[in-house]
Amino acid sequence: MDKLPNFEIKANGEISNEFLKINISTFQDACQFISRLPYGRNLDKNDLKTIFSENCGTCSTKHATLKKLAEENEFEGLKLMLGIFKMNAQNTPAITETLRENNLDFIPEAHNYLKFKNEILDYTKRNSSASDFEDSLLLEIEILTNQITNYKVEFHKKFLKKWLKENPEIEFDIQKIWKVREKCIEDLSN
Repeated sequence: MDKLPNFEIKANGEISNEFLKINISTFQDACQFISRLPYGRNLDKNDLKTIFSENCGTCSTKHATLKKLAEENEFEGLKLMLGIFKMNAQNTPAITETLRENNLDFIPEAHNYLKFKNEILDYTKRNSSASDFEDSLLLEIEILTNQITNYKVEFHKKFLKKWLKENPEIEFDIQKIWKVREKCIEDLSN
C-alpha cells in the first residue's frame, strides 16, 4: 500500500462521494476497502457505484473504481491496465479441475489491475499480488475506465481466437474456449 501516495479524497465526483459516505477519506484506505470486498460480478459494470450497493466486484470494477477515484481527485500517474496472462493451476488453484477436464495447461485470461511507476498494484482480493500473475503475463495495455465492458471482452476474444489459431492441437472453437473460461470464472466465485 505504501507504493501509492495517500492523497485525501475530496467530494469531486460520484465515486469520491461514495467513499466519503462510508467514512473513507484517503486513497490508501479506499484501496484496502476495495481489496476486502468479496469477488463477484456486478449487475451493471458500466455503473461503478454498483460496487458499493452490491458490496462486491471483479478485477474490472474494483480497479476501474480506484482509477476513477484518482481521476476525480486529479491524481495523475495511476494507470488502469488490461493484461492477458496464462491462468493455470499454479497461479489460480481454484480452476485446476476445470483445466484438467478440458485437457488444458492454462487458459489466457484477461485481468485488470493498476500500475503506478511501473509497479503492478492488484486489489482484486485481500491478498492479491503482482506475483500471482506477473510472470505469466502474455501482454498488457493501458485502458480507460469505460473500456472494462465490451472493449475488454472483444479484446480478450480476439486474443483467444489468435491463440487457438496458433495452437491447432487445442481443438476448441471460440465458443467452446469461452465456455471453459466462464466455468473457470465460476470456479473463482465459489
